[in-house]
Amino acid sequence: MMGGMAGLEGTEQPWQRGSAAAARWSPAVEDEQAADVLELYGNPAEGDVRLPSRPESAWVARRLTQGVVLRQWGLGPQIAEHAVLLVSELVGNAVRHTGARSFALRMHRRRGWIRIEVRDPSRGLPCLMPVGELDTSGRGLFLVDKLSDRWGVDLAPRGKTTWFEMRVADRA
Repeated sequence: MMGGMAGLEGTEQPWQRGSAAAARWSPAVEDEQAADVLELYGNPAEGDVRLPSRPESAWVARRLTQGVVLRQWGLGPQIAEHAVLLVSELVGNAVRHTGARSFALRMHRRRGWIRIEVRDPSRGLPCLMPVGELDTSGRGLFLVDKLSDRWGVDLAPRGKTTWFEMRVADRA
């Protein structure tokens, strides 16, 4: 069991939406949250973690990803940052476009690679739109395409799995 927020009482700011809160990124607090979230929702590296199709689930999925990539797999902050960003996009897609009640997050590690999957019950395919410099929406899969080494969508009889893979250096 992880210790609580010892010594942090009264110092935590209420969550604000928007860039001001994002700018005060604190690895220590993030790490604490990642540990709490893994405990609460389960570990996507060990099995499917089902989350409700709501915008808040993107936050949970990001913390889970961070917890696994940094803490459990011991990979570098750059890989973690990219993985967290890409999970956000995949989850955002699942939440916004599928109309499903929930989705599943799953993470795999094998020699030299990590693979992260988001599974949902819709067979509607996400599409990669060309992105203009000033476009603010539709960036999702463009980012996934840029930051991952491979990505794709696997259709199943009931739904689909959207996934990406990243090359990682295995620590000896």
